[in-house]
Amino acid sequence: MTDAQQASDDIRFMGRAIALAKARMGQTWPNPAVGCVIVKDGEVLSEAATAPGGRPHAEEQAVPAAGDRAKGSTAYVTMEPCGARSSGRTSCSNFLMDAGVSRVVVAAVDPSPFASGRGVERLRKAGLQVETGLLAQDAAVLYEGYLHRVETGRPMVRISAAGDGFDARFAASPKADLATELKRLGEAGYTRVWVSPGELADALAAQGLLTA
Repeated sequence: MTDAQQASDDIRFMGRAIALAKARMGQTWPNPAVGCVIVKDGEVLSEAATAPGGRPHAEEQAVPAAGDRAKGSTAYVTMEPCGARSSGRTSCSNFLMDAGVSRVVVAAVDPSPFASGRGVERLRKAGLQVETGLLAQDAAVLYEGYLHRVETGRPMVRISAAGDGFDARFAASPKADLATELKRLGEAGYTRVWVSPGELADALAAQGLLTA
């Protein structure tokens, strides 16, 4: 396969992984929606996205589905595979390593304490070829709320007409302590919430709590 063909395939398969994840947006909190596509010799062996409720992760579904054929394959993953699990269960990095995957292409690096570059580092130390940043801008919408909660402790708030792809609608009095209300939602695991145009949205904007 030529370099140009490989680059074209990489974009196509990562695009598929992103599409899988986007279809799960709003269903996977407190975890981000992640897509994983496992490919060998140009053939898709398996694919998965984070399950509703955040578990199981995309990789821990896609890898077993590929079976023995996963050996020597490439995994396209929209977010860095976790290097450790808060539950103590097998990490996504280990799923990929144990299956014999030889190459992992990642759209976005995960800043959470259970990844934060450790997933990529573990994979590379195990001898896997790892590439990051492919279609990162296309994947950014998948993680904007998750990253916002990691950084601020609050879910991201945007104006929306119907709330498609959001975790929940934010409902509060415009006169309430909105930062505290959002912190409570962040502690509960919400990452991305929506409001309709109006007084509440105006109050959030005035306090710097609304994302344009």
